[in-house]
Amino acid sequence: MWEWLLSPMDATRAHEVGFAVSWHARSMVLGWGVLAPLAILIARFFKVLPGQDWPREVDSLVWWRSHWIGQTLVLGLTTIGFVLVMPTNFDQMSLHNKLGYGVLALLVVQVLLGLFRGSKGGPTDPASDGSWHGHHYDMTPWRLMFEVVHKSVGYALLILAMITILLGLWKANGPNWMWLSLILWWGMLISAFAILQKRGMAIDTYQAIWGDDPSHPGNARPHPGWGVRRKTRKESKDVRSSRRDRVRSH
Repeated sequence: MWEWLLSPMDATRAHEVGFAVSWHARSMVLGWGVLAPLAILIARFFKVLPGQDWPREVDSLVWWRSHWIGQTLVLGLTTIGFVLVMPTNFDQMSLHNKLGYGVLALLVVQVLLGLFRGSKGGPTDPASDGSWHGHHYDMTPWRLMFEVVHKSVGYALLILAMITILLGLWKANGPNWMWLSLILWWGMLISAFAILQKRGMAIDTYQAIWGDDPSHPGNARPHPGWGVRRKTRKESKDVRSSRRDRVRSH
């Protein structure tokens, strides 16, 4: 078993990579194979935490900090990985290399979108004039465009990065344990995604931050998107009631 795990996937080729290529691979796999999908999973499903007394308690920053820190680490690891293997002749690159440049291009788009996403607004981040106006709170056309593009590019980028990783592993003829580890990790994330989605934990970002009061302008807008739902106060009351019953029973 150990011999098989340590053997390269293609027995007809040797697994021989130098210092730069090996650390390039480690940086990219850690960034795009591990951290990026985990940060996306947290951002989608943990805007309202289990046990959080929503809507009395709103705007939990756990998901935002996890997503921001995770993707910042991905950016740093990508920069390191790119510097280690910067090629010079595009025509002689493999498909792995060319797709890698596609990942870099989309990453730049995501960084720019993040920098220019607009103001937040609302009671926790009022405008300079003291009003609650902000791109996010008012759900301006700019904010609506940002959300559609950011999410679409983000998922496309993740899929492209995963394909690029697999091509890189094949190019380097990585040992079987690397393939197996990635498949298991991605399988766990996909399973977690399916379970959390079925449980309805993908909550509308706007409601997670400001609650469901209809006086907030974003709550008057249409449904927020695929698989994302809006909570109700009745649902929250039922959760609190169930929690109190469990406490009393003990």
